Amino acid sequence: MNEQYDRKRFLKVGAATTAAWAMGRETFAGGVSDVKPMEKVRVGLVGVGARGTVLLKVLLDLEGVEVKAVCDVIGDRVVKGQKLVTAAGKAQPTGYSRGETDFRRLCETEDLDLVINAVRPWKWHVPICVAAMNAGKHTATEVPASETIEGCWQLVETAEKTHKYCVILENCCYFRNVMLVHNMLRQGVFGELRHCEAGYQHYVGDLATLGRVRDDKVRPANAYPTHPLGPVAQWLDINRGNRFDYLVSMSAGATRGSQDADINTSLLRTVNGQTVTLYYDTKLPRPYDLIYRVQGTKGIYSATLEQIYIEGRSPKSVTWEPMDAYYKEFENPLWKAWGEKALSQGGHGGADWMELYRLIKALRTGAVPDIDVYDAATWSCITELSEKSVATRSRPQDFPDFTKGRWKTTPPIGIIGV
Repeated sequence: MNEQYDRKRFLKVGAATTAAWAMGRETFAGGVSDVKPMEKVRVGLVGVGARGTVLLKVLLDLEGVEVKAVCDVIGDRVVKGQKLVTAAGKAQPTGYSRGETDFRRLCETEDLDLVINAVRPWKWHVPICVAAMNAGKHTATEVPASETIEGCWQLVETAEKTHKYCVILENCCYFRNVMLVHNMLRQGVFGELRHCEAGYQHYVGDLATLGRVRDDKVRPANAYPTHPLGPVAQWLDINRGNRFDYLVSMSAGATRGSQDADINTSLLRTVNGQTVTLYYDTKLPRPYDLIYRVQGTKGIYSATLEQIYIEGRSPKSVTWEPMDAYYKEFENPLWKAWGEKALSQGGHGGADWMELYRLIKALRTGAVPDIDVYDAATWSCITELSEKSVATRSRPQDFPDFTKGRWKTTPPIGIIGV
């Protein structure tokens, strides 16, 4: 990317950003064009297991939320969810527990604005989201949004047809350090972005029990890509002036014909010439580490080390320095305003509270959510693409363009404020 091209693109994106603000809600969000502000967001929660319970507790802490329905295949979980709501001094939500597809009855009969999907196994994520949108509700799903490219297209096409939001609840995008780096990138601290590295490196033992596998089977692929990829995609302006072009992938421990692997490594390239190294490592004993490394023409940041080097700013010898001064200068406005509250009320370092706060605020103000259906599809399709590449001796696999070309003129996400 030469300097002349980069300046032209900056001017183009700046103009697009101004136009997007002028248009208000008619932006790149699945064809949604007329979402009016809501005094209260009426929510139905599908899945009241461990993850669903966390989300429910956060929802009950947020202003302007009314939990009207809870659904789970296990009746005791529904009762538990109802008790959490009434214990918070709010009206008891309607319970749904008549089998695996009772979410359809919830979507069709309840007067809701938003259906949140926290169900495992993941095969239900697409059917629940589609049922919600077809019933006239916005929807938000836990990760991944889909296990297949076909499912990703189904989400995109349904969102465009119904003019409803389909948001992937990627809490990693709201980590304090992730949002700090986003702010620093926007302000040019790293220069031109060249390479990112991230990975879901989390020894979880019995994968089938925890649900972090595809169809309850271990595959030689990246089966859980969105936690590492979501922040990286936002840093790279994916679907907003940039897009992933293709990937190659290989798995350690897998032999030809094997349906098992220890570690998957994928290398992604964008149309703007940047690269991303993406890891999936859950079977071998190791400490937890999402990596999050960002490297530009002026410097580098490592989340693993929680240290940084910026040419001309860091000590003259090329050595790492601590992040303290950078947090003071470049803290994201959202974290400045709500960091203490998020840390006290939400898990995952406050990110659970932040992601739901931002979604509810968007619906209450009529704004476009930070993450849309195209993000959900692009981040989730990595699983099938990496599996195909591994199966074909690491041949390149092209990314689908879920935006159908609109990425070229869609403005990047700005610095998320309050």
